[in-house]
Amino acid sequence: MKVFKYIFWILYRIWFYILVAFPILLMFPVLLISISKESWYPFFFKLARFWAKFILVGMGFRTSFKREQIPEKGKSYMFIANHTSMADIMLMLVSVKNPFVFVGKKELAKIPLFGFFYKRTCILVDRSSAKSRKAVFLRAQRRLKSGLSICIFPEGGVPEEHIELDDFKDGAFRLAINHEIPIVPLTFADNKKRFSYTFFSGGPGKMRVKVHKFLETKGLTIDDTRALNTKARAIILNQLEVFNS
Repeated sequence: MKVFKYIFWILYRIWFYILVAFPILLMFPVLLISISKESWYPFFFKLARFWAKFILVGMGFRTSFKREQIPEKGKSYMFIANHTSMADIMLMLVSVKNPFVFVGKKELAKIPLFGFFYKRTCILVDRSSAKSRKAVFLRAQRRLKSGLSICIFPEGGVPEEHIELDDFKDGAFRLAINHEIPIVPLTFADNKKRFSYTFFSGGPGKMRVKVHKFLETKGLTIDDTRALNTKARAIILNQLEVFNS
């Protein structure tokens, strides 16, 4: 029986990458056009949401949403969530309709095909470089001024399997305070169980998402960064405990 499980997991992982690549190949000319101008990014974002939904459905993931507040159309936000899975990017795209730009690690740009569009549409960061982190703020500021939102996984990477929720980095909160945009915390309940970075694991099933009440930043200063960080992390951690109880 164990042998069949391992065979399933191997085929399931291969199937995931097929699902990632197939829509990109199918829509390649349209995707190229959509990234040729920065002002056309909202159109690219719509295509990305279709791509994400295609993957989640194809993997047998059933999404379930509970929203305490809904982002307004045409307004900028800082979207944050816990990070446990390769499917987090897809689930975030499906969860949010407001066009946003990911701030993500530069290593993902090395993934064939996906990386081509990733490095041209996302804000890449080398967390070991202070210069790179500063450049992220400048690029994010430009995107926010154009009316887009930003998405950051504030743990700064995927924590080890036994860690429920790692410490949050301050970057997302400083940026939100600087631009006085609301922070939207999201809790992804099942991604670690459904499709974690552990190769021999995962399977079809429900993916629950909780979109929490927004955290306002108007009137806050950089001195409030740590308190805002702590508050946002507590909201997501408490919700994870509720989901797991």
